[in-house]
Amino acid sequence: MASAKTISDEVAADDNGISVSANPGNNAALTIGGALADGGSVTFAGGRVVEITSAGNDSGMDFVIAGTDLDGASLSITIDGGNAGAVETSAFFATVASITSVGNSAGNVIAGTSTEAAGSVFSGAGRLRGMTITSGGTAGIINLHNGLTAGVPGTILFKARTIGTDNTNEHYNFPDDGILFDSGCYVTYTIGHIDMMTFYFN
Repeated sequence: MASAKTISDEVAADDNGISVSANPGNNAALTIGGALADGGSVTFAGGRVVEITSAGNDSGMDFVIAGTDLDGASLSITIDGGNAGAVETSAFFATVASITSVGNSAGNVIAGTSTEAAGSVFSGAGRLRGMTITSGGTAGIINLHNGLTAGVPGTILFKARTIGTDNTNEHYNFPDDGILFDSGCYVTYTIGHIDMMTFYFN
C-alpha cells in the first residue's frame, strides 16, 4: 500500500527573519529574534537555505549555523562571511538553533531566508509512484533528489514544471515500478512556484 506525504511552504523570503541588524562582536552569537523566531530558535514550515548579510567586509571570517536537517538530524554548517553582501548555505535547514560568528564582524549583520525551499518526501529506499502539484502563481521547476548529505539534497532524478496558474492541480503517475530513490527522496523548489505538493510512494 502506498503512503502519502504533503509538503507546503508559502512563507515569503525574509532576509532578517532569523536575526535582525546588529553587530555580534568578536566570536559571539547572533540573537535569534527575527520575525521567524520563537523562543530563541526558528522552525521552518519546510527546509530553507539560511542567508547571512553583512554590512561591512566579513570575507575574512566565518559564521557557524547550527540546527537540524530535513530529516531532523543535527546539522552544523560553516560558511564564509560576505563583503558588504549576502552569502547562503548550500544546506537546507528545518530548524535553526544558533548562528555564531568566528572572528570580529566589520559591521552589522542580519540573517534570514531566501526563496529556496526543500522538503523530505521519505528517507531510506523507496519508490515514488505519483504526485499531485498545486501550482503557485509563478511557473517554475521542482526537483526530486536522491539522498541527503549534510543538509544538501543529492542527484536529481526527476524534474517537473508548474504551470503558474495559482491553485491549479497537476497530476503525475509513474508506471510500472515507479521511480526508485535508493537513498531517500527530497524535493527542492522556489517559494511562489507551488502552493502544495502531495507525493505517493512505498
